[in-house]
Amino acid sequence: MAEEEKEEQQQEEQEAKKGKGSILKWIIVAVAVVILGAGGFAGWYYYTSGSDAGQDEEVVQTPGIWSLGSMVVNLMDDNGERYLKTTIQIEVSSQECVEELTQLKPKVMDSILVLLSSKNYKEIAGFEGKQGLRDEIAVRLNRYLARGEVRRVYFTEFLIQ
Repeated sequence: MAEEEKEEQQQEEQEAKKGKGSILKWIIVAVAVVILGAGGFAGWYYYTSGSDAGQDEEVVQTPGIWSLGSMVVNLMDDNGERYLKTTIQIEVSSQECVEELTQLKPKVMDSILVLLSSKNYKEIAGFEGKQGLRDEIAVRLNRYLARGEVRRVYFTEFLIQ
């Protein structure tokens, strides 16, 4: 019987230790929740107070996009058997620039048609060729503009047949 009493005492001691361990776990969880909550509140407060300060500053104007539309041209290959169909979008520095390009659309279209029809398949087939063509179009368009500049040229359609 003495052995049974010793075993019962050991079991009671182990249960007491387990009880203390579970309480300690709950205390750690509660402290972690409080710390995370305080950090979240501090972050929210910093974010909302920082966004109000920037409202007095000047708003940067976003650039405009001007659509040149679709074009079909014969390429300078053997007997003009190849053609290029492309749709071009132009990113400009301001909305005023879009209005200026709209007024100059006949000149711009003519200039780009002449440029495209002077190319052959090998010059525009690869990535480097398309990138070079983008740069040439931007340079030509910037010659016409007085109130802004062309930032990027996008081909939304590019088909060589």
